[in-house]
Parts: sequence; structure tokens; C-alpha cells
Amino acid sequence: MADRTLRVCALFPDLMNIYADRGNLLLLQQRCAWRGIGFTLTGAGHGDEIDPDGHDLLYLGGGQDRDQQLVAEDLATHKRDAVHAHAARGGAILAVCGGYQLLGRSYELGEEEIPGVGLVDLHTVRHDGERLIGNVAIEVDLPPAGGIGGRRVLAGFENHGGRTHLGPAATPLGRVLKGHGNTGTSGHEGILHGHAVVGTYLHGPLLPKNVWFADWLVARALGIEEPLAALDDTLEDAAHASARRAAGV
Repeated sequence: MADRTLRVCALFPDLMNIYADRGNLLLLQQRCAWRGIGFTLTGAGHGDEIDPDGHDLLYLGGGQDRDQQLVAEDLATHKRDAVHAHAARGGAILAVCGGYQLLGRSYELGEEEIPGVGLVDLHTVRHDGERLIGNVAIEVDLPPAGGIGGRRVLAGFENHGGRTHLGPAATPLGRVLKGHGNTGTSGHEGILHGHAVVGTYLHGPLLPKNVWFADWLVARALGIEEPLAALDDTLEDAAHASARRAAGV
């Protein structure tokens, strides 16, 4: 697959990176290298233009409330059209924690409403109760790509004060097996929208604990239907098993 290159754009990488999110990018880069797939990574900060046709995957990590406020307006106005156009043409998006919240319509923080990019049907409110923290496992049912699909388990860690409510047009990423998920009561976690737009609270980081999901994401982003070349995932499988055990699954 030497003629293929995964082009990744990290949005606000200086601010939205408090949960080891760079580990997800490094994992994608290494998985591509082992398979002879090219990999390029660019960043887009405040005021930077995004070419909706220039990237296969947009990545938006997690940030503190203050950082989310700093990026929200730029994302919801300056970058909004490009993000929507990228998703509409089939481009992939992975948004984690704070980035997941900003995919929706808004994030209510006390009396203030922070705008989202409005790509998916969800809104988030800051809850006065306890933060939703701990190891988490969810069951997902993904469309096939790269020889991967169907029902699998994603495992990770969650730490969020917001409760994310999906609208009637939204499809959750998965069903909570252990942990809290979007609201602590809905039984759902994350969102799966369109071709490959994924929002989730799972971090720690997510992809090194679930390399099969990273492979699925690469395949969806590049439009690869045939099975990806097999790798020796002995250590990666052990990391996944450990994450599942930590969640009690």
C-alpha cells in the first residue's frame, strides 16, 4: 500500500491535548509505517484555514473548559464550513472528550453557552454532580472496513463533568458495558456519524488500547475495503486485554 498516504490534520494541537491524545496520533503513524502506508500530520490552530479536501482524518483532542472556550468560537465560525465539507465528502473525524463535545450544537457551562461546530445532533451540559470518572468498556457495531467490522469491545478511561445528550438523529458509538458513558444513565457512549465521524469520551489514550479500532479508522479514512496486512499485535492485544480487565469486562 505504498501508494496510499493517510493525511491527518490535528485541530488546535497546542490546547486540546490534556489526556495523552498525542499517543493516538503516534499510534496511527506507526501502524501506517508498518504497513507501508504513508503518513502526514499537519496542525491547524486559531485562524488557520482547513482544506476540506486536503485531509483524510481530522483529529480533535480533549481540553479543559478554559481551553475549550478559547477554541470554540474559531471552530464554530472560522472552521465550521470546512469541517462540514470534509465530513460531507466522506472524510473521517476522531474527536475525544472535549473535542467530542465541540462536535455538537453547544456546551452549556453554567450560565454560558459555548457554541459547537454543529456537525452532529448532540448538546452537552455541565452537571453539578460528581464527575464521571473511571475505566470504561463499550460494545460497538461498526460498518466493515479493512477487513474489520461488526461487534467489538472498546476499552479506555473516562473523566468528564459534562453530560452529553444525543438528539433523535444521532447514533451512539456504542453500548456501555461498564462505566458511565455519555450521561451516566443513558447506557450509551459516544457518537458515530456518517462515513467515519467518531466522538467519544474514551481516552488514556484510546487507540493504543484498541489497535483494531485504529486500523478500522485508517481503513475508513482511506476507503480501504480489502483486509489490511496482518501485524504481530501480541503486545497490543495484551494492552487491550488489560484495559478490558481494568473495566471489569
